[in-house]
Amino acid sequence: MTSGFKHVVSLFLLLSFAKVGATDGAAARELIVSHSDESGVLQLYRMKEDGSERTQLTQSEHGARMPAISPDAKKIVYVEQINYGLVLRLSAIDGKDAKSLTETGRNLVPSWLPDSKHVVWMKTKGGKDPSHNSEIHLMNTETGESRRLFTDPEQLQFSNAMPVVSPTGDQIAFVSNRSGHMRIWVSRLDGSEARIVSPPEFDIHEELNLAIEQKVPAWSPDGKWIAHWEGVEMVHMSKFTGVENRERDQKIAATFHVWVARADGSNRRKSGRGDDPTWSPDGFVTRAFPDQKRGGPKIMVEMKDEPKELPLVPPRRHFGRFDWIPDP
Repeated sequence: MTSGFKHVVSLFLLLSFAKVGATDGAAARELIVSHSDESGVLQLYRMKEDGSERTQLTQSEHGARMPAISPDAKKIVYVEQINYGLVLRLSAIDGKDAKSLTETGRNLVPSWLPDSKHVVWMKTKGGKDPSHNSEIHLMNTETGESRRLFTDPEQLQFSNAMPVVSPTGDQIAFVSNRSGHMRIWVSRLDGSEARIVSPPEFDIHEELNLAIEQKVPAWSPDGKWIAHWEGVEMVHMSKFTGVENRERDQKIAATFHVWVARADGSNRRKSGRGDDPTWSPDGFVTRAFPDQKRGGPKIMVEMKDEPKELPLVPPRRHFGRFDWIPDP
């Protein structure tokens, strides 16, 4: 899996820089989680953050992943594999009344605008790392009307992927190779005033001699912080190159971390080992990483004192990301 297409197996520590009014002792919150069923097919499940009250929402034949819940907590948009394509699907929060928003293709990483009406997502033409060959699109989910974002000739020269609109609706975080390597950028919705938010210390990993890249931006609920993945891409591992080299694979995996920075680019810090960052409704970052003992992902959420594990995915199951159900 690449960080662009299968970025599904991220974030956590030091709250002093990223705390946005969180409290410990709150009632268990709910999430929509994508993990495999007993047949190994990814499905969507609704559950409490302690893993209780788990209810299956989809009966997908080939897999449902990357759920994104509307800010009004009434709808889910997600990615489902239908035949040989990846289609955006829309359903009620209980999984009912599902319908396709896009035709077959390679549609990934949907995210809502604050109006709970429009979504943004990436369309990719594929490749080992689809984020290197992608466009960002915007759709009105009520009318089906859609258009491509970032259509200025200067912007069309580059790949733009993994879009996430800020809670205030006036900015968009995304991944682009505008500076050469994939970096986290923030701009206005039309792509203007674009800037790199969290530049890494080095562009190339000295020992591996491979590019350091960034993926999966995630806005904090107050719109002040952006979390993201950073590391050497999975496409350089043995399963993609076809050349077995476990030692090199381990070194690549050791580069996978979640970072946090203010939206203005200040206060950049390493949060912890992992991938696929999200923010809990009260402003704590999560991260996920493979755990050999569990035979699947270990998901951590930062707390006021120390991070705790979220038992969202049963042992020996695959993981297709998750999202928190907001308090409307």
